[in-house]
Amino acid sequence: MGPILADYEVLVCVTGGIAAYKAAAVVSQLAQEGCGVTVAMTRSARRLVGAATFQGLSGRAVLTSLWTRSGDMPHLDPTEKADLVVVAPATANILGKLAGGIADDLVSTLLLGADCPVLLAPAMNTRMWQHPAVQRNVAFLREHQFAIVGPEEGWLACGTYGAGRLVEPERLLAVIREQLTSRPPRAKQDRSVP
Repeated sequence: MGPILADYEVLVCVTGGIAAYKAAAVVSQLAQEGCGVTVAMTRSARRLVGAATFQGLSGRAVLTSLWTRSGDMPHLDPTEKADLVVVAPATANILGKLAGGIADDLVSTLLLGADCPVLLAPAMNTRMWQHPAVQRNVAFLREHQFAIVGPEEGWLACGTYGAGRLVEPERLLAVIREQLTSRPPRAKQDRSVP
């Protein structure tokens, strides 16, 4: 038997929260379990963690722009192969964009173009998490079949204790495995269609 997640493809979208560094552990473990992992990063995320880190861990080029050097627009290609899209951390900004249908950068465009399940892992300051606008967006996304894991309570980067902490990589990985293995990989489904 091969690796647990062989044949599965995951698109990991990393946004600009300080918890972006935790996404590296998730990408690394998924790749070690045989999963194909493509990473897309917002500009803010790249200020916190370098794209080279994710390229080294995934073994694939990191997506950072709607445009390639050749002028191609690969903005939906990664979602066509993905079995699951994971957004970690999912900031208040990306939650608002997704709930509002805004596609003004690579990550938000990928999310709106995804035709596979999307798993959101919110992370932000407690006051932001508790803000009525954020809670409204989260409720809307849940109603529209987005899976949401977290956030947890704990010490936050701002030095306060409360809700808003990104779930630990082990918990996020458990949810990802559950989401993936609940159905066959898309690659195998595509092969079975004449």
